[in-house]
Amino acid sequence: MVLEPKKLDVTSRVTGRLKNGEVELFLDGQPIGKTSLPLDGLTMEPNFEAKENKIYQNYTSTEGHDARYTDCDEGGWC
Repeated sequence: MVLEPKKLDVTSRVTGRLKNGEVELFLDGQPIGKTSLPLDGLTMEPNFEAKENKIYQNYTSTEGHDARYTDCDEGGWC
């Protein structure tokens, strides 16, 4: 029997998590590497922003003690 080194493209299965200005890379939950990621110049989708090595989602919500459903239809279904 002969052992042969081979390569398997796992690119589509790799995920990343932003932590302390770096992106930690994982394959099936196992850490496989990391890279620094300056957020300056990063393009975000609407309602998201990158600031001070963090990513924020902007949204609206109801506040106060009398907060009620705001998306009910005319029949009262929410």
